[in-house]
Amino acid sequence: MFPTVREVLALDAVRHGSPRVVAGADALDRPVRWVHVAEVPDIAHLLRGGELVLSTGIGLPADDEGLRRFVADLAEVGACGLILELGRRYATCVPKAMVTAAERAGLPLIELHRATPFVPVTEAVHALIIDAQLAELRATEEIHQRFTELSVEGAEPAEVVAQAAALAGAPVVLENLARRVLAYDAAGERAELLLDGWEAYSRRIQPTGRTGYDADAGWLVTVVGARGQDWGRLLLRWPAPNGERDGVPPTRLSILLERAASALALGRLIRRDAEDLDRQIHRTLLTALLDHTRPVDEVSLRARALGVPLERSHLVGVVVRHRGDPPEAPTSAQARLRDLAEAVGHALREARLAGLASVLDDHAVGALLTVRSPAEVDAALYRFASAVRVLARADLVVAAGSGVDSPREARRSLLEARQVANAARRDRRLSGAGPGTVYRLPDVGLAGLLHLLRDDPRLQTFVERELGGLLAYDAQHPRERLLDTLRAYLECGRNKSAAAEAAHLSRPAFYERLARISRIVGADLDTVDVCLSLHVALLALDAVRDG
Repeated sequence: MFPTVREVLALDAVRHGSPRVVAGADALDRPVRWVHVAEVPDIAHLLRGGELVLSTGIGLPADDEGLRRFVADLAEVGACGLILELGRRYATCVPKAMVTAAERAGLPLIELHRATPFVPVTEAVHALIIDAQLAELRATEEIHQRFTELSVEGAEPAEVVAQAAALAGAPVVLENLARRVLAYDAAGERAELLLDGWEAYSRRIQPTGRTGYDADAGWLVTVVGARGQDWGRLLLRWPAPNGERDGVPPTRLSILLERAASALALGRLIRRDAEDLDRQIHRTLLTALLDHTRPVDEVSLRARALGVPLERSHLVGVVVRHRGDPPEAPTSAQARLRDLAEAVGHALREARLAGLASVLDDHAVGALLTVRSPAEVDAALYRFASAVRVLARADLVVAAGSGVDSPREARRSLLEARQVANAARRDRRLSGAGPGTVYRLPDVGLAGLLHLLRDDPRLQTFVERELGGLLAYDAQHPRERLLDTLRAYLECGRNKSAAAEAAHLSRPAFYERLARISRIVGADLDTVDVCLSLHVALLALDAVRDG
């Protein structure tokens, strides 16, 4: 930052002259880019703006009109001030015509009441200017170094924004082209004051060029993008000092914002095969709701800035997953899950629903839908399920939890939806669903209850007591797969002929395996109670394994 006129007046070399401001006192915070000594009236064409002009006045016009024109020319070219030494041309005070003209033009006019050598003044001011330029260079070097390191490390957008805010000491916001907030750092200010009503507020910030400053709004803005594809804006708040409409942010801040934007654009190119930035933010917020990694109020605030109001809405957790097992190759499974996440995001838009949606784990995609009232839930879920099945072109399980009225309860709805999805995926009674089918907890019956209880040690003990011997036998004789034989027998309603056919075994071989199972579990498989207990244990085993 260049020194201001006010700072120049505080220098010992200037104070020696007993300076007095006679006009333009409101503009003393203008930066001084250079000091120019002049004793002739026609110097305006030699100036470039930002100069502090020193003069004894001996060569200035004698008439008032000439003095007014001299002051007006200085103001027009952007001089930051005029200092006149009294005693040689003007004995006790500056002519009134100059004072009036300077006040009208907003040009600081200072008179020195004691003889003042101009050389020490210019030396002192130029030393300040050079020091400021060196500090600017050092700061610029630090900016380049910091953001180069972030780019190399593949930093997340939130890290880049936080670093920009720390270096600038001011709030920084990253938004997409729809004016939805993707990341922000309030730099110690209250986030709700910064982000409340952001979309409408942001649309009023209209700088010129790819990097520009909107003086009315007080925001420095640069476009974020690469290869001709812009996808967002990065904004830094910089109110001009003392509300000056013609104030310009320091060059250092423009460089900082552009380097941060470059780091963001490079990071997006590097992650072009991963989730898009919106989906990353959605995943962060959903994970925070499920794992309590962030305060609920902060999640609500960020969701609202993203265009998904969680407060004063009815919320429904939804989980979508493929009914069949994922491919064995990890890359294929990840690609399939990523495609499903994209389908869920597009389905929300097609169904005209607001919500957060992202991958939840290695198997499922979650969404938190917002509707205005409980009465709209069924219709909203039907539209969503129909759209996602068409877009994904796959056999999907779409499950929903109970509706809740507070973001603090959203976790319960999401967990319930996940449990229902896991249970419905293995329930053959629920296969062949229609386009708009959504499973709820009543649909999965006993399997759903067991999924709710799958982490209970008592249920796990029950499974071990009923099936432990059989599981141990299968572990030692993997080719026989007696557990699958028992499952076929129970799912066919103890019809041995149908079960043998389902297991692809001859009847004698199937009967022999049933006899072996009976010996291992120590119970008669023709007894209804025994078979019921074993069937429940199998369902519980499926629930525990899914967990």
